[in-house]
Amino acid sequence: MNNTHDLHDKRLADAWATLKTHSEKGLPLDPDPSRIAFADPEFLLRRETRGIRMQLELMKPDLEQRAHGIENTVVVFGSARFRSEEEAAALVAQAEANGDAVAAERWRRLARSSHYYEKARAFGKLVAQYSEGKEPEDKLFVCTGGGPGIMQAANRGAHEGGGISVGLAIALPMEEEANPYVTPALSFKFHYFAIRKMHFMMRAKALVAFPGGFGTLDELFEVITLVQTKKSKPVPIVLFGSAYWKKLIDFDFLVDEGVISPTDVKLFEYVDAPEDAWDAIKRFYKL
Repeated sequence: MNNTHDLHDKRLADAWATLKTHSEKGLPLDPDPSRIAFADPEFLLRRETRGIRMQLELMKPDLEQRAHGIENTVVVFGSARFRSEEEAAALVAQAEANGDAVAAERWRRLARSSHYYEKARAFGKLVAQYSEGKEPEDKLFVCTGGGPGIMQAANRGAHEGGGISVGLAIALPMEEEANPYVTPALSFKFHYFAIRKMHFMMRAKALVAFPGGFGTLDELFEVITLVQTKKSKPVPIVLFGSAYWKKLIDFDFLVDEGVISPTDVKLFEYVDAPEDAWDAIKRFYKL
């Protein structure tokens, strides 16, 4: 005898199968009052249902992470453009072989930062190895934006360390598929930056920011501001690559100008080695 749960599952499956068939035939998705509301993309994509879409983006990754025991994460940010040392060298060689001087120079410039990829990879492995054999509430999991570069490196390290890791990707015009080292069941995609940011912080027990561009700076200052204003509990904020960060941002100048307090620069620390980044987290939590 079928129970109510099975019946509802069948109805939803049938509704979705109808939409899929419609799409495969290349037919336009016109408004249809008889279509079940929660299986009606035309309805769900209306401006008036934006709040519902945001709720769903908040709920889906939360439920899945709970199901996989993801309660505490170490969030890793950094440039999506950095490549592993091997891949960077191959891209330079390929551009040179093609006679593309502009591309060759670009890849040579990025190749100078490939050591950050390798260090992010080593850091991800340290986190995964720490969690092996720990009780669920004591485990830490790498969480990244799910993309290439530093994100791929951290997920890759966690994978090589025998752990699972989270990827919170964002749908962008230049989007790529999630990197292959994110645990498939924990590979999420977002439309709303705001909801994605919430997920980065909901389980974050630490933030490690490798050199990067606008996206990295956006996430870094988001976290610093939340901690500074006490909207979020204090967490270790680690800036990996002291020379890069000190050249990029003169925090002492901000103190001198009076726009931040001297104590604000104590919200983060600089490191240059994977072990030092991990030590900063261990020290903070007395692990």
